[in-house]
Amino acid sequence: MIDKRQVRKAFDRAAASYDRAAVLQREVLNRMLSRLDYIKYLPDFIVDAGSGTGYGTRELAARYPDARILALDVAPAMHFHARAAVSPWKRLLQAWRNQTGYVIGDIEQLPVKTSSAQLVWSNLTLQWCNDIKQTFGEIHRVLQTNGLFMFSTFGPDTLKELRHAFDGIDQFSHVNRFIDMHDIGDMLVHNGFATPVMDMEYITMTYQDVASMMRDLKAIGAHNATLGRRRGLTGKAAWREVTSRYEKARVADRLPATFEVVYGHAWKPQPRTTIVTPELRRQLGLI
Repeated sequence: MIDKRQVRKAFDRAAASYDRAAVLQREVLNRMLSRLDYIKYLPDFIVDAGSGTGYGTRELAARYPDARILALDVAPAMHFHARAAVSPWKRLLQAWRNQTGYVIGDIEQLPVKTSSAQLVWSNLTLQWCNDIKQTFGEIHRVLQTNGLFMFSTFGPDTLKELRHAFDGIDQFSHVNRFIDMHDIGDMLVHNGFATPVMDMEYITMTYQDVASMMRDLKAIGAHNATLGRRRGLTGKAAWREVTSRYEKARVADRLPATFEVVYGHAWKPQPRTTIVTPELRRQLGLI
């Protein structure tokens, strides 16, 4: 289980340092944007669920200048930095055109009107959800018929080197758990989405040492937020053991940090209708 209060606090604290460290997040978002080149779709109302400091919101606004965008994030400080990144004249223009709004909220309980959005966009946010089925149900609810859900998230091999280094160190969880791509596809179908398209790739970041990697994770708010985490600091002896284990993964004088990135999109289809013929009425005992 993810401690949502811890997630909110972590991203609030990381807001000021996020953009300097979020190299991976921007790269994944850019790759998501490139996928839109193959989808001929012009949404009028977009929900950017997990908008962070607004990089994706600004890119979507540039791509769809006539669309209204709702930037939604659980951390208030993220919105503060997102608004500050937009020039004053552009903020006035957006306000005049009613283009971009900022709302504090959780993707698992979207404060969005039913059947109102044409596109729900979510970059690297689903991994912070406790109930993916509920989240997909919420996204399905707020989408209009024929609306598009497009997302990225992390798969089970993410930070596998760090997870292996912590294996058996103590009884606490140290790395968040992530859902397999095939399970995500199944849950999309279960929640009423049609023709989900899924793919995955590995992106490897490299660091000089373990401390540098942990500083980067802290700078983007990517703390371990599981309820079974250690509440205090890991002991010096245990940390030396973790570092020693991680060093075995060193390649060409750099330490790798693997991220399994899962991409997906799916549509909200037309509701199914059943034509009740006289024969079916007889079978059902209605006549």
